[in-house]
Formats: sequence, structure tokens, C-alpha cells
Amino acid sequence: MFVLEVRVATSVGRVMAGNRVTGGINKTMESPDLYFTLQEAQATVAWLQVTFDAIESIRRSLARASGRVRQLTGTMQSNGGVHSEEQLVRAQKDLQDAEHAIDEHVHAIAERGIMLRSVERGLVDFPAVRDGRIVFLCWVAGENEIKYWHEADEGFDGRQPL
Repeated sequence: MFVLEVRVATSVGRVMAGNRVTGGINKTMESPDLYFTLQEAQATVAWLQVTFDAIESIRRSLARASGRVRQLTGTMQSNGGVHSEEQLVRAQKDLQDAEHAIDEHVHAIAERGIMLRSVERGLVDFPAVRDGRIVFLCWVAGENEIKYWHEADEGFDGRQPL
């Protein structure tokens, strides 16, 4: 069974952009260093969709490689297959390569200050300010634009139309 471990840098250089401070990924991602306007968040949607399409393709490769590793491990345990060890090494490398590729995409999302909530669903939140309080603009892969938001203490089920 594959478990995705999200690894992100804990400090990215801070940059002053107009009157807002950007940069800085914190470990919990619950106290964001970057807040998005709706327009700024919308500007990332096409890139996010391409990113999640790539992740989904990699996840399929990962599932195939994982199945192949399990199959070859079983074959080797039953003393079968002359070339099983070589094939296992190759399948394990494919598995590691796929995990690394997903990690790179996850890091690229986090580096932009976007909060990744689910790799499988392509669910992200954009920290924003609404009426003086922190909220999240919410987007899921497949949506053409950001249409929803939710309070900071609510999740996907608390989504409300913009």
C-alpha cells in the first residue's frame, strides 16, 4: 500500500510584493504566510489543473509499479522466476521515481502558498481574507474556476458559493 508523504521546504525567501508579503511556507500550513485575492487564486487554476492531471498519470504509474513489486516479491518468495530479482529492482526504481515525481508536484503547489488538502481529489485551499477574517477559497480539480469558499475552521463540507 502506498502512502504519500508530503515533504515541503519550511522556509522560502520572503518577498515584498506591493503592499502584501509573500513567501514562507510554514510546517502546519494552517497559519498561512500568503493570502490570495480571488483574482490571484483564479490565475493559478489552469496551472493547477495541468499539475493534477500530471499527478493522476503518475499515480496510475505508481499503482502499476506497486502491483508489479508485490507480484515479483511473491514470485521470489516462492522460488520462482530466473529474472525476478532484476525485474524487482527495476520495478522498485519505477516506484521510487513515481513517488519522487509526485513529491515534486506537491512541493511546487506548496511553494506557491497553496494548501494541498487531497492529492487524490485534487483539492486545494487558498488562504484569503474576507470581512477581516481568514477564510479559504476552495478549488477541486476539474472545476473551471474557483466558485467556493469556506471558513477556516470548516472543511470541504462547509463550502459556500462566492
